[in-house]
Amino acid sequence: MAKISEFLVVVLVIFAFLLLLGGVGIYLLVKLGKKAAVKAKQASTRLATHVNAMGTGDAAEVERLRLDLRREVSLTRQAVEQAQREGWGLGDLPRLLADLQAQADVHDAQLGMYAQQRRLSPYVDHATLDRLRQHQAKLTAMCARIRADLLSDQVQHTGSGIADLTSRTDLEIEARRSAPVDPLEQIDELYRRSMEERNDRP
Repeated sequence: MAKISEFLVVVLVIFAFLLLLGGVGIYLLVKLGKKAAVKAKQASTRLATHVNAMGTGDAAEVERLRLDLRREVSLTRQAVEQAQREGWGLGDLPRLLADLQAQADVHDAQLGMYAQQRRLSPYVDHATLDRLRQHQAKLTAMCARIRADLLSDQVQHTGSGIADLTSRTDLEIEARRSAPVDPLEQIDELYRRSMEERNDRP
């Protein structure tokens, strides 16, 4: 009887452990599924934007503006991240970029709303479209200015490195050259050789 109860306890412990593992597995699958759903939604939104940008008219133009803005912000973010990896002193630039990215997301949502309304309604609000274009121009100009400043700093740093390397190369080449021979010593050497040749003749 004791052996049977021990066996049942072992089976129940194993069963409880398997239930616990199953619960953890289900939890992780649900969490992974939610992340996959969010990624799929983002991908479908981007795909829809690309497809809608291929058309003509105001809605397609606005979709192209959205794509341009995303590209500009992405390029700027990559430039700032590269500068951070290389250890450049960026000051408050990463925080400024975060604010710029947040504002670009708001602007992107506004552009998306305008494009959707433009596709569904025949009535056009030209004043809003002009303001959206102005905001777009300001945001993309800020991105371009940030990238240009970072690139200028990098080129300046590279230029100083190249100048240092050039001066070191010049010094090394100069050090490798043999010391110039004194012309008087050359004349003495030639005279000595000619005298030796005369003495060697019978």
